[in-house]
Amino acid sequence: MDNKKNLNQTSFHLLLLAVSIALCLILLPFFSTILWAAILAMIFQPVQRRLLARLGRRRNLAALVSLLICVVLVILPLMLVAGTLVQEVIAAYTAIKSGGLNFGEYFNQMVHMAPAWLQRLLDRLGVFDLHGLQQKLTAGAAQISQFLATQALSIGQNTLQFLVSFGVMLYLFFFLVRDGQTISRIVRDAIPLDPDRKQYLLRKFTTVIRATVKGNVVVALVQGVLGGLAFWVIGIQGALLWGALMALLSLLPAIGAALVWAPVAIYFVLTGALAKGIGLFLFCALVIGTVDNLLRPILVGKDTRMPDWVILISTLGGMSLIGINGFVIGPLIAALFIACWDLFARDKREAGSE
Repeated sequence: MDNKKNLNQTSFHLLLLAVSIALCLILLPFFSTILWAAILAMIFQPVQRRLLARLGRRRNLAALVSLLICVVLVILPLMLVAGTLVQEVIAAYTAIKSGGLNFGEYFNQMVHMAPAWLQRLLDRLGVFDLHGLQQKLTAGAAQISQFLATQALSIGQNTLQFLVSFGVMLYLFFFLVRDGQTISRIVRDAIPLDPDRKQYLLRKFTTVIRATVKGNVVVALVQGVLGGLAFWVIGIQGALLWGALMALLSLLPAIGAALVWAPVAIYFVLTGALAKGIGLFLFCALVIGTVDNLLRPILVGKDTRMPDWVILISTLGGMSLIGINGFVIGPLIAALFIACWDLFARDKREAGSE
């Protein structure tokens, strides 16, 4: 009798695993849509709770208001910026293709304006083939701009697919934010762990998601806006494009936005525009660097309780593996990895003390 019961239980578990894998495969094309619907619903859950209290526990109305707030505060501004950014990307690609924007020439000017001792040092070391590097820079800039322009055109050509994904995300957001507490309770009950471990891991999961998204997005937006304004003030074309690039790179702790503004500041200094170069360097190093050093530990590291180097490596690994979604999933997996090993070590200590 026991053998038959165990066989039935094993068969059911295999069936459960098979249908779960099948469902994941079916939903895979909408992975990003489902992920961001869930993340936004998780972030707006406190708003939903406050609205429920004010609207007499009317869940549908509260969820609808939460959805409208999300659209107005998050989605519409992003769409407006994205539309302008697409135009700037296409304009930059056109300028590079026509030769109006030549990064190889800028590099050549920078080298020739460098101090004589630096030029002699480069020649003596023989580290750089300046002509070859100039050609590589020009070709690399053209390839990057062509890729961005192709992606922008692809989005325009796949408008229907984008609208479907966008509609599905809003649809899912409504139900996830409305039924978030119920879904959370069902998930907690279904996880085959003891209550203490379940509570610890779910709390860590929620904390990391909220801290990573809110913290990284806030830091990225602030650094992108400040960097774009700095470029606009000193007269660099495509300030919005450069600001967006700085915002994207600032998802990487410590080194992010400096990958954009530092070479520009060096270029200005070496080509004789000392005021622009030094001013840009001081502003970005002091203001943008301070934003990163102050806001990121408060919004990300304080809640996740993870060292900066873990966040950096897991973010880079996640983004290289699965793209932009990796800046959330990478730190999340790292946090759960640390949490699971903490639980394991705690159990070992408790077992040893008995």
